[in-house]
Parts: sequence; structure tokens; C-alpha cells
Amino acid sequence: MNRKNEYVTTGTLLIAGGIIGAGLTFLFAPQSGQRTRRDIVRISRRMKEHTADAVEEFSETVHEMVDTVVDKASELVDKGHGMAQGAKKELLKVLEEGQTRLEQEKMRLAELLN
Repeated sequence: MNRKNEYVTTGTLLIAGGIIGAGLTFLFAPQSGQRTRRDIVRISRRMKEHTADAVEEFSETVHEMVDTVVDKASELVDKGHGMAQGAKKELLKVLEEGQTRLEQEKMRLAELLN
């Protein structure tokens, strides 16, 4: 979850930098002060809406990523458990076959020695 906070902070700082840059552009634009202030307010409102939308979209994306990672991890754990059970059964089968063959060889050797 720490990564999520870093992403949100980075996104917020980028958007805030864009707002500040737009504001500075209007401050140095060759027009009246009243018009510049009106433009700054209008653009600030628009940027506020865009920022809120971007943060919400970013947050949803991060949540989806976290959910996907959790789902995949659960699948892998379940698959690993299933594989472990399968490997255990296979190992027991191999041991039983080995024991049977050992008994057969033991009987064959006993016949050869008698």
C-alpha cells in the first residue's frame, strides 16, 4: 500500500505543477489584470475538476492492480497446494512401484541362489 501512496502523491504533484505553470503563463500574458484573474479562476476550476478526475481514475487503477495481484497470488497458492498434493501422490506411487520391484528382484535372487 506504500507504493499506492507514492503514486497518488506523484500524480497530485504533477497536476499541481501543471496548474502552477498555467497560472504563471496567464500572469505573464499581455492582457488586462482583471481578464487575467478571471482566466486564472476559470482555469483553476477546470484543473481542479481534471485533478479530481485524474486522482479518482488513478486510485481506481491502483485498486484494480492490487485486486489483480491478490487474485493471482491466491491462484498461485492454490495451484502450488494442488501441485504439492499431486507430487506427494506421485512420490507415494513411485515408492510403491519401487517396493514391488524390489520384492520381485529379491524373489528372483532367492531363486537363483537356491
